[in-house]
Amino acid sequence: MSNPNEPRRLSRRKIIMLGAAAGGLAALPSSRLVFGQGTAPAIATADSQRPQMPHGTMAGDVAGDRAILWGRTDRPSRMMVEWSTTESMRDVRRVRGPLALDLSDFSARVDLHGLPAGQEIFYRVSFVDAADLRSTSAPRAGRFRTPPADLRDVTFQWSGDTAGQGWGINPEWGGMRIYETMRRANPDFFIHCGDTIYADGPIQAEVRLPDGTLWKNVVTPEKSKVAETLAEFRGAYKYNLMDENVRRFHAEVPQIWQWDDHEVTNNWSGSKDLSGDARYTEKRVPLLIARATRAFLEYAPLRSSPDEAERVYRHIPYGPLLDVFVIDMRSYRGPNTHNRQAEPGPETEYLGREQLRWLKQGLLASRATWKIIASDMPIGLLVGDGRDAQGRDRFEAVANGNGPVLGRELEIAELLRSIKHNGIRNVAWVTADTHYTGAHFYDPAKAQFADFDGFWEFMSGPLHAGTFGPNAVDDTFGMQVVWQKAPAAGQVNLPPSAGMQFYGEVKIDGRSRAMTVQLKDLSGATLWQRSFDPQG
Repeated sequence: MSNPNEPRRLSRRKIIMLGAAAGGLAALPSSRLVFGQGTAPAIATADSQRPQMPHGTMAGDVAGDRAILWGRTDRPSRMMVEWSTTESMRDVRRVRGPLALDLSDFSARVDLHGLPAGQEIFYRVSFVDAADLRSTSAPRAGRFRTPPADLRDVTFQWSGDTAGQGWGINPEWGGMRIYETMRRANPDFFIHCGDTIYADGPIQAEVRLPDGTLWKNVVTPEKSKVAETLAEFRGAYKYNLMDENVRRFHAEVPQIWQWDDHEVTNNWSGSKDLSGDARYTEKRVPLLIARATRAFLEYAPLRSSPDEAERVYRHIPYGPLLDVFVIDMRSYRGPNTHNRQAEPGPETEYLGREQLRWLKQGLLASRATWKIIASDMPIGLLVGDGRDAQGRDRFEAVANGNGPVLGRELEIAELLRSIKHNGIRNVAWVTADTHYTGAHFYDPAKAQFADFDGFWEFMSGPLHAGTFGPNAVDDTFGMQVVWQKAPAAGQVNLPPSAGMQFYGEVKIDGRSRAMTVQLKDLSGATLWQRSFDPQG
């Protein structure tokens, strides 16, 4: 068993060593490694002729004694997994995974189970060519830590928004550098709060900056236009995985992904109309949503729900100190409207009745000290979506302007009331979306709707996208901006090189159970910090 107090980062050298050690795959009997029978040893194949894994591997949804392992190859192949509790891969265990076919863009995943608690897990993923069982890819190595059964420190990070507003992979600048900054902090896991891609954000080869210099992007055919076909949506995910920082981060930091609008197109809902957008030849938004959903589920290391195959909202238990509730503010919403309806109905749905019921019941049942709600959008900031036919402001998020509970706020009020009346303590929200960072306290003493206990919402991003903000505040739930950092007035869509890229980090102390929240920048510097003692 490895020492949980030792440094947890798997160095690049050690990952390479693990990959080299996995050369032993070629010497093991094929009956132990591939589908089919026989004991003849595998025959070495020229690297160019073997299945390839250009996009690395990653772990996701590490919860309880389980973890999703994801990989992708370039041809029909079977996924194989080896894992061990030692870095030397002593006492290795092998799992025969599924076939990766063109139906899934040659991506595949294995749901490992029966893992020991609070343990460093080292793994290797490889693919065996379905057309030549003697040909196996070079393995890709990674690691993750399973949730603890006892009270030990837990650290996680969150942010959102990758490759947005035309800012792609610039090798001269160092690629998507914030991912390397986050990796070096060795968190237990990372929550991507949405906009994992920008399907509606083409990447150009060069962008001239205000100082006259050029930002030079890596460009692919799929990212040179808005995504409309399934291949183009898939291409947006493959684009991000071309970045070495991203691949290295994925290999060492388990992922929890949710989605927002840019996985499909900007501000999509039931009211989205692309008839006037000349960039799109495919105007049927439901069809775009279907293709985008397929691509997201192929590339996200997400555990499928037995109740709903395409469900994104889910519960990630991470030991006695932490429960993460990943919500979905996109899939079940009604159309974006003026959002000031007095009574609930189809137009006011945001989480939807079933998800809202699930969240209330999950929070009530949780015995973890801290309950974190991972949200794809903030609650109290105004996020606009143009104007409606009557010339009124139309809204993309919950908030709709100062005043009583109306529109989508009805669902949030119901949730907050339930948390208070059931005596649920230590609930906090983390989110992204608005392309700046801040700490918000929702104060019932300053709210139009006061039937809730005060709570915090922490917002950070973007990871690698244009910078905007700050947004106006809605007083319905008494939102107070305690701290924020956003571009100066008049500055919009700043490039990543401007330094205004942000992420958040949460550390829960295993002894005191106190939670410390830090908001950080591209360099890893802490811009704001506060610690919270648990209640109850």
